[in-house]
Amino acid sequence: MPAPVAPPPHDRRPRPPGRLDPHLLATALFAAYATLSILRYEHLATRSWDLGIFEQAVRAYARLQAPVADLKGPGFDILGDHFSPVLALLAPVHRFFPSPVTLLVAQAALFALSAVPVTRAAAGLLGRPRGLVLGLAYGLSWGLQRAVDFDFHEICFAVPLIAFSLEALLARRWRPALWWALPLVLVKEDLGLTVAAIALVVALRCRRSPRPLVYALAVAVLGMVAALVTVTAVIPAFNTTGGYGYWSKVDSGFTLFDGTGTKLRTLAWLLIPTSGLLALRSPLFVVALPTLGWRFCSADDHYWGTDWHYSAVLMPVVALALVDGLARARTSSRPWLRSYAQHLPAAVAGAALALTTTLPLSTLTESATYDTPEGVPRIERALDRIPDGATVEADIGPSSRLTSRCRVFWIGATRGITPDYIALNNTGKWVGDVQAYAHQLHPDARYVIDDAAYGYVVLKRSS
Repeated sequence: MPAPVAPPPHDRRPRPPGRLDPHLLATALFAAYATLSILRYEHLATRSWDLGIFEQAVRAYARLQAPVADLKGPGFDILGDHFSPVLALLAPVHRFFPSPVTLLVAQAALFALSAVPVTRAAAGLLGRPRGLVLGLAYGLSWGLQRAVDFDFHEICFAVPLIAFSLEALLARRWRPALWWALPLVLVKEDLGLTVAAIALVVALRCRRSPRPLVYALAVAVLGMVAALVTVTAVIPAFNTTGGYGYWSKVDSGFTLFDGTGTKLRTLAWLLIPTSGLLALRSPLFVVALPTLGWRFCSADDHYWGTDWHYSAVLMPVVALALVDGLARARTSSRPWLRSYAQHLPAAVAGAALALTTTLPLSTLTESATYDTPEGVPRIERALDRIPDGATVEADIGPSSRLTSRCRVFWIGATRGITPDYIALNNTGKWVGDVQAYAHQLHPDARYVIDDAAYGYVVLKRSS
């Protein structure tokens, strides 16, 4: 019997060029995001108490317990603050790697993953070179960089879900678009409205197909109902006050025109360097409106600007709305618009690269970024004096360093619990006499200074 003959090379299915581009880009972005996050943590540069709060919740999930975050208050169930059961997905990894760094690495991976659908959709509609250029611009976008730089937040799950959903929408794959959007209701309570917005855009695009249209309208209703039920019933059921704490962020009066200058600057940052305003030509931009709506109608001015993590969920929306806008502009009857669209991808990428020189990722090009600050090892030795399992009252600096092995409360919010230790970052000299402050917090207990280094103070309960 003659030996089988291998098929000639020309009969083998060729791999499409650029197939690996999105994944290679995502890998590079992951390395950059993770490095930035880990260095910030290792250098004691944590910006808020959020990292400690989320680490406590994930730690509880890993132990198959209710997601209690004592930093929010002793025994406080995090589901009574924001409805984010998606955090339980991190529990298996945290079980083997019990550290806040686990959360930071997971966030970096999720943000980087979102670049895959963005790059892939852009390449599919505009060609490989423009796809890679727009994917890079997205990965360097200011909203993602600000989120990476501000510790960990649950919205890191929402960013890739939105990106994959909108990629499917642009490819006219209606059911996958809806399926990718649905889990957003488990990420955060306001994202039910984003689900509804995505479903309405799907309904607009598939309006001539009866069955997908029905599915899309059903998902839109489901998203709105989920948001309403979550804030009026589910979260209050887990909250000891029986209410939704963030209603207080909205004034009784109309606040849309408060802080107009800040809000207009945020819109300018959102639309000009990231899309050259062309994202406004796409119906996909509707998906950004729920997030912009609750932020701009809030009385809390922290939501209005470009800082922190609040704009991360908007980045895939604007990026893919730009892709859609560019695809539409290529067939425009206006020569100037076709010319503008032809050159815009390079301009957007150039803007992203230029802005990055003033954004967090730029620090990765500085050698000093990789040097451990002088006092960090000594501060870590001071915090290591606190034994595992101890109860600790702490502020921002020490809290996230202790949540993986201690029960940690926020300073001044132990609600009658007298902790074994108090750990303070007093580098700003905000406490004059730390022992007197400890006595003020707990008049019936006595604390002595167990160790102090570079402004950090650890007090131990002696009676």
